[in-house]
Amino acid sequence: MEMGFRWYGKTDSIPLEYIRQIPGMKGIVTAIYDIPVGEAWPLDKVMELKKTVEDAGLHISVIESVPVHEDIKIGLPTRDKYIENYKETLRNLGKAGIPCVCYNFMPIFDWTRSELEYELPDGSTALIFEEEKIKKMDPLSGELSLPGWDSSYKKEDLQVLFDHYKNVDHEKLWANLEYFIKAIMPVADEANVKMAIHPDDPPYDIFGLPRIITNKENLERFINLYDSPNNGLTMCSGSLGAEPSNNFPEMLRYFLEKGRVNFVHARNIKLTGGKSFQESAHVSEYGSIDMYEIIKAMADNNYTGPIRPDHGRMIWGETGKPGYGLFDRALGATYLTGLWEAEQKSRQSK
Repeated sequence: MEMGFRWYGKTDSIPLEYIRQIPGMKGIVTAIYDIPVGEAWPLDKVMELKKTVEDAGLHISVIESVPVHEDIKIGLPTRDKYIENYKETLRNLGKAGIPCVCYNFMPIFDWTRSELEYELPDGSTALIFEEEKIKKMDPLSGELSLPGWDSSYKKEDLQVLFDHYKNVDHEKLWANLEYFIKAIMPVADEANVKMAIHPDDPPYDIFGLPRIITNKENLERFINLYDSPNNGLTMCSGSLGAEPSNNFPEMLRYFLEKGRVNFVHARNIKLTGGKSFQESAHVSEYGSIDMYEIIKAMADNNYTGPIRPDHGRMIWGETGKPGYGLFDRALGATYLTGLWEAEQKSRQSK
């Protein structure tokens, strides 16, 4: 595996120089953040980003993400224009030698939480999802805004989108995803770019909107849409693990054996009843996910692709983008690297 770290560009409060000092750190997971969703990324901007990262002694391991325009998800007539732009972006990423793109197909909203600074017993703060609070929230009121959400939407824009989604059920969303995948994957194959769809976070419907990248059966259905190792998955332990019926280590092992895991997000969460959960420290004992079994599955399958520590707590008085502080994610990266080294050395001694 190759350890990476999410970086939000030059506006990120965490400089690349700090990230480079994390033991075992090699890759940067980033994107271009000042291009409107749906527009093609020019090659010169891609190369500028690549140079910035490489000048800091690192390299871009994953672009996370190239957002999918809502017209594509809804299936509007305008989708073909945005798909053509997406193809052009993939061509330019391929020309720049960037190997992997993480993206998602979640309607309107990216990852969703009910609170951003929940205090854990040790005094750190974390993101949490409380099912009953989410049920009472009205996303049209603007009461909740999260990192990763498209902040360009005005209230009236959201209402139009929700009206469009009234005609999009799960099967319609599947049809629109298939249309998109069959259009872009030949270009990704040609450009030698691995695509890695991210599971829905959390992996169930919210705000009356359908979500479909949620469990083993649906991940299997997804990879069967287009037969190419480049049509792969981002296996996110925190997203898929938020559904109690999902056995994430088993799912990871299954899709690793199929050769369709192109990226891994390692995050621990503590299930707190129903569909509620709290994000936790990465170490297994603090959450509901066995992180050792995740690393073991990767080692058993000789996984050489990118991984990154996902959302971290805020610790030691750090402030910043919720879930994306330096300290706890650096601890998580080092912990995962230690598990990986132990697995590798145990194999050498046999």
